[in-house]
Amino acid sequence: MKKWKKLLALGMTTAMVFSMAACTSNGETAEQTPAADSQTDTKNTPDAAKDAAGTDDAASGLKPEEITVAGIVYLEDQFMKLLSTGYQNAAKDYGVKCLTSNVNNDQAKEANQINTYLSQGVNGIAIAPLNEESSITSLKAAAQEGMKITLTDSTLADADFIVGGYTSDQSQLGESTGAVAKKFIEEKLDGKAKVAIVQFKSLLPEKSAARVDGFLSQIKDMPGVEVVADQDAWMQDTAVTTANDILTANPDIDIIFAANDGGTVGCTMAVKNAGLSGEVFVFGIDASEQIAAMLQDSDNILQAVTGQDAYGMGYNSMELLIKTLEGEETNIEEGSILTVDGILLDRADPDGINTFLANLKERTGE
Repeated sequence: MKKWKKLLALGMTTAMVFSMAACTSNGETAEQTPAADSQTDTKNTPDAAKDAAGTDDAASGLKPEEITVAGIVYLEDQFMKLLSTGYQNAAKDYGVKCLTSNVNNDQAKEANQINTYLSQGVNGIAIAPLNEESSITSLKAAAQEGMKITLTDSTLADADFIVGGYTSDQSQLGESTGAVAKKFIEEKLDGKAKVAIVQFKSLLPEKSAARVDGFLSQIKDMPGVEVVADQDAWMQDTAVTTANDILTANPDIDIIFAANDGGTVGCTMAVKNAGLSGEVFVFGIDASEQIAAMLQDSDNILQAVTGQDAYGMGYNSMELLIKTLEGEETNIEEGSILTVDGILLDRADPDGINTFLANLKERTGE
């Protein structure tokens, strides 16, 4: 049989207007723009913004109805939608006004949006920053004006000025999947397996390495396990080709570990295309509706993944922000980034997969 986390020049652009969704305390949404927000309300003047957010005394002990917060993401993908939903639901639960925006992977837009929220009198923002270094300037300048800031799904090279934040432990994601792979090798493959790694080290070397090392930490000491290939391929189409080449060059491979969403999907497809269902097995990182469907597929290729808890990170970051604005003691040290464990989806636990899909549908409305 064939085998196989205390982890931007403040650029002002001119006439830059893009839409935001405003989430009120009753959960309703309305489309608006930064320009339309200002109107004649004195709360939206720069001086009023400083009064609302410019001193520790003014920004603490606020009542829910006095608080306006914002959540910023940078992509339109499912992960970022879940972050944003976490922001909005936390604000709704605490009865505060919440604005959300997407800067569409544009550093200048991120800087402009931070400055716009500051001028509008927003008390604090929860943000998934675009870059660990270039996002610092705008965020630090806003913090110096009194705006409270929490981070989501990231760290900053200098994070002493933030309230705190939540992100994933990349090593834990790999360890979680690796523990399932170890059990699979012991129970299904008699303790022996030749393993291929498909990662994204040329894109995000530290994150990729943490995931891969976490996975390998669970199986590297098994005497019958050998890593025979290690390639980069993080996009679905590229991963299909790369995995196919690996399978051709190593016809006795038992397991492929893919370190991200695109790699997981692509490697699973490659095994299926090669007619190796039931002979080569895939383990991965990241979770989506497509990946959940692959785990439920009778082809028995994809065995387990660990997905980042985007909703949990978003909710926790916004909750921390609101509690700080209300003057509540959080016992979280300023500048600290806490981690949120990933969500394990295992073919052997169909109920867990169904729960994930139900939560996903509820939180994304899709």
